[in-house]
Amino acid sequence: MVAVGGADIIATMPQTVNSQRAARTTTGSPFSFSAPSGVSVFMTQQLPGHLAGPLMATYSRLPVSFERGDGAWLWSVDGRRYLDALSGIAVCGLGHAHPGVREAICEQASQLVHVSNLYRIPAQEALGDRLCDAAGMERVFFANSGAEANEAAIKLARLRAHGRGIQRPEILVMENSFHGRTLATLTATGNRKAQAGFEPLVSGFVRVPYDDLGAVEIAAGNRTNIVAVLVEPIQGEGGVVVPSAGYLAGLRELCDRHGWLLMLDEVQAGMGRTGKLFAYQHEGIRPDVMTLAKGLGNGVPIGACLARGEAADVLGPGSHGSTFGGNPIACRAALAVLDALAADDLPAHAAAMGERIRTGLRDALADLSGVVTIRGRGLMIGIELDRPCADLVATALSAGLLINVTAQRVVRLLPPLIIDNAQAAQIVDTVAHIIRDFLCVDATDAAITPEA
Repeated sequence: MVAVGGADIIATMPQTVNSQRAARTTTGSPFSFSAPSGVSVFMTQQLPGHLAGPLMATYSRLPVSFERGDGAWLWSVDGRRYLDALSGIAVCGLGHAHPGVREAICEQASQLVHVSNLYRIPAQEALGDRLCDAAGMERVFFANSGAEANEAAIKLARLRAHGRGIQRPEILVMENSFHGRTLATLTATGNRKAQAGFEPLVSGFVRVPYDDLGAVEIAAGNRTNIVAVLVEPIQGEGGVVVPSAGYLAGLRELCDRHGWLLMLDEVQAGMGRTGKLFAYQHEGIRPDVMTLAKGLGNGVPIGACLARGEAADVLGPGSHGSTFGGNPIACRAALAVLDALAADDLPAHAAAMGERIRTGLRDALADLSGVVTIRGRGLMIGIELDRPCADLVATALSAGLLINVTAQRVVRLLPPLIIDNAQAAQIVDTVAHIIRDFLCVDATDAAITPEA
């Protein structure tokens, strides 16, 4: 075992390692390895500090500002139109200025924006009923973000463990994962780059490679205080990594065998993006705890931690809370999102559009050796190249397309679920063109570089 910033690492290795390698003890400095980068790349050049004005320099922003949107389109302040293939990082699944969401927000804002959770909130109760019915869960806690929803899940797992007499509970988490930027969720995140400088982190996490059930078995044999598994059904920030068929079902079986909670972080993959309302539904299982955010409010901040069975009754009055979580306006927006997803069968549409985009990209890029793989599920798509490609973000922007690069060399596409055939074709054409130019320019530069 190697302790890295409070998280015990069972094998600090690439995710392709097998169970036998995962069991190997690592020695030396815990920070001496080359950690994978799961932090999204938003641009290749940071704006000068004086242009940021009063804002803390926590983001490297692209040199563009948007003033309005409609569906999958955005317009900048200078009047240029852009096709949004990022959706605010999987947030605006219904696109921009969706009429149902807009009308719900305006109506609620004219009546009541906020009231404390000291009182009953009808819209919150209605949203809780809708989400629990759709997910096969029993209770929900509302927060404002995915990180807060994951914090609630972590606290829930720990409180349940203490009730069982486990004083130092541990949660199993995965390499290359991303769960948020609060101290606990940052520790759970499998990205050393994101954690650097924020030590000491939080104890109580055990890390194993993603998509490796054997490594989980080894952890179960070595660590007696594991109480839960926190895992993304598809790793988003880690590079749009889709696990092998049966992985989630295998985790479900292991959790049942050992009495652990299976806690699924559906913050990015949930709300119809993968072709099902929730990504775990592809494997026909149910988690004990599930977290949501991003697409739940279509841009209005809201997060949710849902639970069933024993886990549903762990948190009681005073054990957790949120000032703004589940306020009337956020819940009305989320109810409108659920209405639209159901009325237009958008998960099924996302599945069809995602297949169209992936097939188009495979056909267009089949002859390029620099394309490692094109993967994804629904409208959660990654194109992995054989080299870092952060420059493609600015290149795509110049071509009128918003994309993202994550894990250093994965082009990530997260378009709105409402895109049509023409917009899907434009995404394919533009992405294929800029990747082809990027790889060919790199090859030309390498060919003409004189030997030392």
